[in-house]
Amino acid sequence: MKKLLSMGLVVVMTALTLCGCGGSDSQNQSSGTSETAKESKEVVKVLDVNLTEEEYAFGVDKDQADLLQKANDFIKEIKENGKFDEICNKYFADGEPTAVTSAKLDTSKDQLVVATNASFEPFEYMKGDKYYGIDMEIAAALAEKLGKELVIQNMDFDAVCLSVGQHKSDIAMAGLTIKEDRKKYVNFSDAYYNAAQRLIVKSDNTEFDACKDAASVEAILKGKDSSVTVGVQNGTTGQFYCEGDKDWGFEGFKMTTTGYKNGSLAVQDLINGNIDYVVIDSAPAKCITEAINKMQ
Repeated sequence: MKKLLSMGLVVVMTALTLCGCGGSDSQNQSSGTSETAKESKEVVKVLDVNLTEEEYAFGVDKDQADLLQKANDFIKEIKENGKFDEICNKYFADGEPTAVTSAKLDTSKDQLVVATNASFEPFEYMKGDKYYGIDMEIAAALAEKLGKELVIQNMDFDAVCLSVGQHKSDIAMAGLTIKEDRKKYVNFSDAYYNAAQRLIVKSDNTEFDACKDAASVEAILKGKDSSVTVGVQNGTTGQFYCEGDKDWGFEGFKMTTTGYKNGSLAVQDLINGNIDYVVIDSAPAKCITEAINKMQ
């Protein structure tokens, strides 16, 4: 099974490299069950229902109040002058993504050190040794604004806030949802993106077809026991949503939750029949499923 999973992941990551993430709106992604999709040989689909409402922000070193203020000023600036929409257009519409290069860490230089998890397309991902994604292009623009050299440190998602909290990085830019317990490690910037969790199922799954809102989806999920398994990316809102989280008021489910290093691994395991569902942020859910279905 491990060999099958590994081979499948190669296919998924190749597809994500070759295929862009289409869409028409950077703040309200439409995911998955169109008439054209039905005509293709799709193997997975995303329910067109937002299960949560959340906001992304950057996590700044608590000892760098000046950087926090500059980050907030920069977010306001790119929102007002259209730069943010221009960047999002590259990933949700017809724009061309721009490669971002990381310098080597050198404490003798004036650098902006960014912690990220480059397995979260369209916010951060890699092609070869180059970084791409909404957050990465914002990071490059912020570093330029500050007159600093950009250093990107790629790590597991659940380590990004810790890295900043330990002063190993200046700022976390990783599709990071504002969450109370993360404030132990970072000071959050102003929010820059509205996000949501979505449910991914196999294309022949019809049990949610009549669902029009989160409550109707959750009513079905609450009827599942531990014999049903849902895949999530470790440390993300999807995991908190499925397992339960008091800070956010997530009750959780009786289903067995299995964590993965990234969403692509989880969806590949879904295809292989090892899990029943995947819960992940809406934009990555769209990118992953589109890439997989295009390979069929």
